[in-house]
Amino acid sequence: MTNDPWGQGDSGVRFDWGPIGAQRVSSPGSALVIVDVLSFTTTVSVAVERGAAVIPAPWRDGRAEELADESGAHLAVGRSETTHESPWSLSPASLRSGQLPARLVLPSPNGSAIAAASTGVVIAACLRNARAVGAWLASWSHGTGMPVSVVAAGERWPDGSLRPALEDLLGAGAVIDALAANASVRLSSEAAAARTTYAATASVAEAIRGCASARELLDQGFGVDVEIALEVDATDVVPLLTNGAFGRA
Repeated sequence: MTNDPWGQGDSGVRFDWGPIGAQRVSSPGSALVIVDVLSFTTTVSVAVERGAAVIPAPWRDGRAEELADESGAHLAVGRSETTHESPWSLSPASLRSGQLPARLVLPSPNGSAIAAASTGVVIAACLRNARAVGAWLASWSHGTGMPVSVVAAGERWPDGSLRPALEDLLGAGAVIDALAANASVRLSSEAAAARTTYAATASVAEAIRGCASARELLDQGFGVDVEIALEVDATDVVPLLTNGAFGRA
């Protein structure tokens, strides 16, 4: 709605945070780009690149197992819960090698939860595919003829409230920067600020390696997941949510 200041409706490219932000900046006909660098959308990019379909589900929701059964999919487990029988998790490294199921339910409290609650054109973006996502959106006139809502998923504090996360701000800025290659694209103030932050960061890799989310993964022994997330523009795969699952656009 153009009269809703929180919706940024007078701009072709919008930016906001988390599930509520996704609801406020989305509108009929717009594309929703979800950015969850550590690690949902990075993991989706790896899985889809390898030919798997990824079904989003809210984190620790009891319906995730039921969803896997209904859709003939395997259910990913927590990073520290993998076994020989269930080796797939939110860790992108867990999906990079070995056999992948054709369909995988991948729960997470942030990016996956947003995707599961969204309809229309929904894309999973990260640093690995930011340029490809921008080019694909531009090819369908998103950002000019039709709006794009870029949403940084963020993380969660222990009380469940949203924690804005640097890695998602930079990932969203990378997508917005790619969209802004078209001079006719009109960015909201929020989107312009995210782009400026990305462009002004001397080393995105070093900034993310030093951020709280990455340090947490390093402390848990998942440093390789951080390095996979930092493979900037390593793939041209654009994961598009179709019939409840992310696959190649």
